[in-house]
Amino acid sequence: MTDDEVATLYRAHVQAARAFAVALTGDPALAEDVVQDAFIRCAARRSVLREPAAFGSYLLRAVLNAVRSHHRRRAAERRSLRRVASQAGGTGTAAGEPDLGERDELLTALQALSPRQRTAVVARYLLDWSEAQTAEAMGCRVGTVKGLTSRGLDRLRESYQVREGSDHD
Repeated sequence: MTDDEVATLYRAHVQAARAFAVALTGDPALAEDVVQDAFIRCAARRSVLREPAAFGSYLLRAVLNAVRSHHRRRAAERRSLRRVASQAGGTGTAAGEPDLGERDELLTALQALSPRQRTAVVARYLLDWSEAQTAEAMGCRVGTVKGLTSRGLDRLRESYQVREGSDHD
């Protein structure tokens, strides 16, 4: 496909795809990212599409799938952050969702862990991997993962206790 053909497809279909993505996400910046990624994927696969003339429909479908994937990832991230926060002794908002400040503090606390502790905690609680999966990925024993995770969670708890103590001053 030539650059002119790609430009023609872009001009013909991206505006509608962008409007569709904004309607689905409510976020123009996210919509723009989703549409750009979807357009690149669809344009690259145009030669294998069953109906190349239906590129606009394929693009809208790709946008819908990308938005769904984004929402699934965000939901998984929120669940994982809640799980890590509860393991570390954090509380979250009244609705059970971690607030942005708490998320940032958690990410900062994670960065303070040793790389191996951080890897173990993130694999276990953010990725929801088993101890065996984590051990395999890290190239160590399950007992090592247990110890790294335990010490990492202890440090996270300490970080939250320090934060909570400073809130009352």
